[in-house]
Amino acid sequence: MFSRRLEWPAPRNRLAGLLRDLRARGAAILDLTESNPTRVGLDYPRDAIVAALADPSALSYDPEPRGMPSAREAVAAYYGHRGLPVAPGRIFLTASTSESYALLFKMLADPGDRIVVPRPSYPLFDYLAALESVRVASYPILQDAGWTIDMEALERETTGGRAAGGWAAETDAAPARAVIVVSPNNPTGSAMRQLERSRLEEICGRRGISIISDEVFIDYLYDRDGGPAGDGRGAIVSMLSPRTAVPGAQPLAFTLGGLAKACGLPQMKLGWIVVDGPDEVAEEAVERLELIADTYLSVGTPVQAAAPRLFELGEGIRRAIAARVSENRRALAGMIDPETGCRLLAADGGWYAVVQVPAVLSEEDLVLRLLAEDLTLVHPGYFFDFPREAYLVLSLLPAPDRFHEGVRRTLARVVHP
Repeated sequence: MFSRRLEWPAPRNRLAGLLRDLRARGAAILDLTESNPTRVGLDYPRDAIVAALADPSALSYDPEPRGMPSAREAVAAYYGHRGLPVAPGRIFLTASTSESYALLFKMLADPGDRIVVPRPSYPLFDYLAALESVRVASYPILQDAGWTIDMEALERETTGGRAAGGWAAETDAAPARAVIVVSPNNPTGSAMRQLERSRLEEICGRRGISIISDEVFIDYLYDRDGGPAGDGRGAIVSMLSPRTAVPGAQPLAFTLGGLAKACGLPQMKLGWIVVDGPDEVAEEAVERLELIADTYLSVGTPVQAAAPRLFELGEGIRRAIAARVSENRRALAGMIDPETGCRLLAADGGWYAVVQVPAVLSEEDLVLRLLAEDLTLVHPGYFFDFPREAYLVLSLLPAPDRFHEGVRRTLARVVHP
């Protein structure tokens, strides 16, 4: 009766079940997984945001498959202020980054084709791919002295390999249609470097594979001057940064962003896709994407009409979020005693911190005990497909006093499990 795209009923999650029970009993939980900036006590310009949404033009409906010109021009200006020229005609507005992925999977892949994604990463790709009847293969981001893309593994996955999908058996034959890069990555915070981008373009250009660069956290870099001296990977770059000379064909590339992170406004439900690549193939992609977008027309008029003003207001919100994240990360670094076997892993940016802890308990047992006995919620590393234990992932968004207390409880539990 039902589709086999997703595994159903959904597997039971012990942590989610415990959290649900505790909240039903009214327990006061310190949530160090918070990803919603509107719930962490930041001072939003509420009146100005409401006024921006009162534009009378929102009362008229004049749908544009790519999005209203004024909103696309606002996105182009957002990139222009960062020295990244983008033509409004190459921008498509969506209701979210998730929808951006869905539209691109529809355009790039047939059922059974593969999309190559990073691991560790946010556990969304498996679901998005399954809903489009495409498969997921993965390439590792290696920790070593600092997070790096395993380019040899990535190249192997683009030539063939085993890819899993919830709706059918595994196969070796399905071609790879796109490689996803998340920069900065969620949760590792690792950002794409110039050498990695050049190698990625060379691999994908040679095989006719598209690149999808998810850069929703690009405004939250800790170090804009590049990596450690002598690491050989070059400065942090966007997929929209000026291209260096790369042998072979330039691949088709799509850069994703959205108001949720760029302006700290997840409730506005406005994302975007920027199409880039050789003119002929990029224009064909624009035509195809326009047809798909025209089929859904999912972005509401009010948020599009308000977009120019929301970008203006978002600058202040973004600064407040960046300051909060920076303050909490510094506090976390100061609270970790290396003698306990805990280590804060290096990162380039983002809203999260990864702490490696002694593997005295399994990650699941540790986070369950922390929640049950200390009323503190953190993410286990396995939630993000870390290749081994033991890692904890902490949001850097909570108010400093709550963050400090949550970290104190977490570290105490790690030392005395």
